[in-house]
Amino acid sequence: MTERWTRERRMEQTRIVLLDAAEKIFAGRGYAGSLEDIAEAAGYTRGAIYAQFGGKEELFLAVIERHRQRFLDGFADVMESFDRFADIDVEGFAERWRVLSGTDAQQAAALNYEFTLFLMRNPAARDRVAAQRRETVRSLADYITKGVARLGGSLKIPAESLARVLLATNDGVTLASHLDGEDLYRTFLQLVMSSVGPPEG
Repeated sequence: MTERWTRERRMEQTRIVLLDAAEKIFAGRGYAGSLEDIAEAAGYTRGAIYAQFGGKEELFLAVIERHRQRFLDGFADVMESFDRFADIDVEGFAERWRVLSGTDAQQAAALNYEFTLFLMRNPAARDRVAAQRRETVRSLADYITKGVARLGGSLKIPAESLARVLLATNDGVTLASHLDGEDLYRTFLQLVMSSVGPPEG
């Protein structure tokens, strides 16, 4: 029997398709990518974008918010993939981090760079998402603190400082690895692991 979609489910599906298309356009063409391009890529009209998001900036920020949540969920999965501090090897950690970056790692990193430029050029938007950015750091720091404690390790620097460094450098590592053909994940995570040590005492 064919399942009937409710109006809410159809709207949610439309939203997902528009977000997927917008993510590709914004990553490939920057914020300058047009709503016409996004609508065409999604198979909808501009009117669908306005109905779902209200405008271009709202759509862009919704794309970023979805990407932010994916990163945090992925980071939690990486932390949970280890059982003990002694089990963590850099090669294994690096491989899991590559998976965290996703199959479209370059697209995701480009999108984050575009977001950074967008905020630098738009102080009002920067103020609008300041609380969200603080929450991202807080959430990541919380994952780090709980994850390291569960593994039986200890942090050599404050979790929030480590979280900020991870967020600031992860996209650069991804893009540099792609552009130069040199895998920097292992070196990057060696630096990260230098901030974590065995249990104190």
